[in-house]
Amino acid sequence: MIRALWTAATGMVAQQIEQDVVANNLANVNTVGFKKSRADFLDLMYQVYTKSGSETTQGNQLPVGIEIGMGVKPASTQKIFTQGDYQQTGNKFDWAIERDGFFQFDNNGTTVYSRAGNLKINRDGLLVNSEGLPLIPNISIPPNAISFTIDSGGTWTAADDAGNPLGTGRLELATFINPAGLSSIGRNLYEMTVASGDAITGSPGEDGIGTISQHYLEMSNVNVIDEMVRMIVGQRAYEINSKAIQTADGMLSIINNLKRS
Repeated sequence: MIRALWTAATGMVAQQIEQDVVANNLANVNTVGFKKSRADFLDLMYQVYTKSGSETTQGNQLPVGIEIGMGVKPASTQKIFTQGDYQQTGNKFDWAIERDGFFQFDNNGTTVYSRAGNLKINRDGLLVNSEGLPLIPNISIPPNAISFTIDSGGTWTAADDAGNPLGTGRLELATFINPAGLSSIGRNLYEMTVASGDAITGSPGEDGIGTISQHYLEMSNVNVIDEMVRMIVGQRAYEINSKAIQTADGMLSIINNLKRS
């Protein structure tokens, strides 16, 4: 009976983690470039009373055994890198990546990665993200530039009011063999890990790397309806696990109240 108490308790802990993941997804429903997470779970070890395939005293083989599970544990919170919806902004420094790829930023000598393309110009004329981290490779806008364009292949041009080019270059994006293995460090940024593999850099539109859409932003890929359904299912699962604890406690109470006649 004590086993049922602890087993149901693991279920309550698991559903609490599920609610935490859903709450974070919903909190970031309007975060540019945000990728939703999914909590994955594994069942715990089993207490084996009778092993499948063992022989009885009569020499017969048991088709199934007796195994009692000990509950559940969290296995991972996986980032889901499906494409988010596009929002047209008209801002020349708002860029969306179509298909695979990450923007690269310099974080004090360490390269970090992001899907958020809402860029700004700092006082030195460099394009930076909302945290002030400069793009890699650097894109420097001359102070007398009036227009700025970037095509789907990442080639950018800054020009004066007469259309004369003042600066040009080409953006590079990064891809990973396992993007779900990237480490989320907040602020719409990811760090490379052993699980993600090394970054594969290249020009947009080449070698499977996505293309650039200027004047657009990729919004969060969170589906509010799906998250609400997950929240309801998790809440009910949490409730039924609490009922299992109450039932086990009631059965223990009955045992404690047994008396000799």
